[in-house]
Amino acid sequence: MSTINEKVKHLAPDLTKSFPGSPHAMLGGYVLSKRCVDKCRADLAGTIGEYHFDCPLDNIWLGFAGLKGADLKAFVATGADDEAVGKWIEEHATKRPRIEIIKWNNDLRYKRLSETPDEMQEFMEDYIPKNVPREVIHHVRYFFDIFDAEEKRFRP
Repeated sequence: MSTINEKVKHLAPDLTKSFPGSPHAMLGGYVLSKRCVDKCRADLAGTIGEYHFDCPLDNIWLGFAGLKGADLKAFVATGADDEAVGKWIEEHATKRPRIEIIKWNNDLRYKRLSETPDEMQEFMEDYIPKNVPREVIHHVRYFFDIFDAEEKRFRP
């Protein structure tokens, strides 16, 4: 008998063949959350490929929400679907006024690379030319665009 919940296997994207959700995609009211959950499920199912769960990008959201990757992973491992995960996020995240979450989401949606921490800028200086297709690099205006361009959500 497999130790991986069959529901998790069914819900998990195969990140060796496709991409996690866009950083713009939301669960529980937060940007980055759907992408993080996709990677979590893929990690549990053994289909994460070159992606990483609980990585620095995931931790931008997890930190703001006051969640721990291990706690999220334990809940996702039960086979919870997106609706249930969204509810879990709402119940376990740090309680904040709705406008504070909206402002945080908008700040990230429209954050330029030059507004990210120095370590991120230094990392992306080499990452972008290696991973973002040249024919769409001109579309990259905001931090999230890097991922959408690399993962073919931009068209030339």
